[in-house]
Amino acid sequence: MSVPAISSCEQEVYNLVSDWNLAATICKKYDCGVSASVCVLTYLAKRERELSLDFSQTARAEVAISLDVAYVLFSAYLVFGPMQLGFTLLCAGAIRSKNSMNVLMKNILDACTCAIGFYLFGYAFSYGHKSHKTSNAFIGDWNFAHSYTTDVSSDPDPVAPGDFPTQGWHAWLFQWSLCAVATTIVSGAVAERCTFGAYLAYSFFISSFVYPVVAHWVWSPDGWLSAFNTGARGGYARILRTGAIDFAGAGVVHMTGGMAALMGAWIIGPRIGRFDASGKVNEMKGHSATLVVMGTLLLWFGYYGFAPGANLTIATMSGAVVVSRVAVNTTLSAATAGLTTLFVRYFQSATWDTVLVCSGCLGGLVSITAGCAVVEPWAAVLCGLGAAVVFISSEYMVLYKMKIDDPVSAVALHLFCGLWGLIFPGLLAKPHYVLGVYGDNGFGTTVKAAGKYGILYGGHGQVLLCQFIEALVICAWVGTMMGAFFYIFKVAKQLRVHVDQELAGLDVTKQVVDQYDGGGSTAPQQPMERAAFGPGATTSAFYSNGDDAGSYGRMRPELGRE
Repeated sequence: MSVPAISSCEQEVYNLVSDWNLAATICKKYDCGVSASVCVLTYLAKRERELSLDFSQTARAEVAISLDVAYVLFSAYLVFGPMQLGFTLLCAGAIRSKNSMNVLMKNILDACTCAIGFYLFGYAFSYGHKSHKTSNAFIGDWNFAHSYTTDVSSDPDPVAPGDFPTQGWHAWLFQWSLCAVATTIVSGAVAERCTFGAYLAYSFFISSFVYPVVAHWVWSPDGWLSAFNTGARGGYARILRTGAIDFAGAGVVHMTGGMAALMGAWIIGPRIGRFDASGKVNEMKGHSATLVVMGTLLLWFGYYGFAPGANLTIATMSGAVVVSRVAVNTTLSAATAGLTTLFVRYFQSATWDTVLVCSGCLGGLVSITAGCAVVEPWAAVLCGLGAAVVFISSEYMVLYKMKIDDPVSAVALHLFCGLWGLIFPGLLAKPHYVLGVYGDNGFGTTVKAAGKYGILYGGHGQVLLCQFIEALVICAWVGTMMGAFFYIFKVAKQLRVHVDQELAGLDVTKQVVDQYDGGGSTAPQQPMERAAFGPGATTSAFYSNGDDAGSYGRMRPELGRE
């Protein structure tokens, strides 16, 4: 075999670079007749520009990923810190002082139990899907106990940019913070009468299974309700080729928690003395409006992580615009709802109700959650206005018509205001915003031509129908799961504390130390609680365990109740 002749150019260049292949490449690209040194310098200068450009693009991509990760982590901190503290203060202030320490403990352990449940099972059920494996539209089935993320993080090679944003530690933390919000909603609804064991079991069950299934349906790229599910029907979402718009979780978070609260409060029964013998409502005020106001403001602050954080990205111009719009819409809805409840109550009773205003603000925050990214600011004002009306009417219905005792109005705030908020994008989702937020994920680039936006903008109604479908299936799923859960505990006589403990106060009977000196421990002598038993009756004469107290709201005929 003949050896290719080496040209004088290649020999001279080789003497400089010590590589025959590189020398041949340089001689082919450049005229080295004048000077081999000039050729080499010219080649190196061009390669330096190319490498610099490649490095610059890589660096920008890494900076963008790092910025998005930092944003998601910061949002998670806002959701967990201020919002969990806000829920805790609000619940403590909305109930009687003799039970405040108990509800404080339950809110702390909410976060603890939810973290373990979501780590072991919840995140996998929400978003777990192994590549190249057939997806499950109902529930995730991979990355239990964050095993995949652990393996990837232990790999000496860098994580692929396409994997890290969806499977990283930061994603788990943010999704856990949302799950914790949904979980803690029930705490206030069953306050003052639920056993500690039943509540811990509830926290684990909803965070590890019930909530994750709903999150998978709506937010996972594989979920059957998800606008991000593009794996079927030519790249469109599976449900009506549209998917549901639930940007930050009016349905996923709030309706899930609200429906669980409804089932819990209904099955456990009202607090002792909440209704008299004729079924008339007795007022049971919370012990501290100050704590309620502080909790409300902390929740409002935390919402700037909850709603804008749901965008999951801020490193691009479009992402920054969406995040900013979400923050403005969140503010306007809460403010409008608060003012509306203020004036409605004043026109009703000529009084200013501080606690009601707090509830109105929270109703506005809940209601704007689904559509905060796809509606205009003036529409957010309308959303807040509607939220106030929905809250006031549903709170009255739950207490006076359904006879359900909900100390913190969790059902009205989260279930009914969440329902209103979920429907709202089907009415006023703006075409341009829908395309900007969801792009070709589910909605396609024909959003305007196909009318896949709010019907008041001329939309064809697919989005509105999807919103109703999401609301219906959430109520059915959560109602069935949590109804069965609470009923089993009730039948096992493990749901409700003993009636004597409830009368004395859970801080006195269940906590190591009472929150307040005295703590309302004289509550058994309160007339409206004793009156529920009838003249001269003793609590132990009628009840052998705490679960029997659930019938207190509607006493048996022989005891003077309906």
